[in-house]
Amino acid sequence: MYAWLIGLPVIAGAAIGARLAARRWRRGVVVLAGAGAVLMVGAAAMMIVAATAGPAGATAAGAVAAHAAASTAGNSAAFIGAAVAVAGSTIGAGIAVAYTGAAALAAMSERPEVFGRAMVVVGLAEGIAIYGLIIGIILVGKA
Repeated sequence: MYAWLIGLPVIAGAAIGARLAARRWRRGVVVLAGAGAVLMVGAAAMMIVAATAGPAGATAAGAVAAHAAASTAGNSAAFIGAAVAVAGSTIGAGIAVAYTGAAALAAMSERPEVFGRAMVVVGLAEGIAIYGLIIGIILVGKA
């Protein structure tokens, strides 16, 4: 857990630094590719450390705590899955609504009678977020 608390700001800082470097230099693609490779190696190293960690020893007094932690691990996976479903669908819906909304406004400025059809398309794009929310509710309900 501490590795993620330390690693996430470092990863975010490296990504922001690479993005700023890409704007200033002509070799921005090379800088971004190098930063991506460094981040991938770091993520792989963190994954290897997490995968090869040995089991923690439990005492008789800590057996109950270990059982509680094992039962919460399954619940946390469902909560993480729900968060990913909701976050991914809302980000996708936001991008879709941005493009369809801009196109709908442009079409309505030329022909105001297309309002109904334009709002249907924008509503379909917003439906993506609703589907993700439904999946998140189902996952939280199963946890």
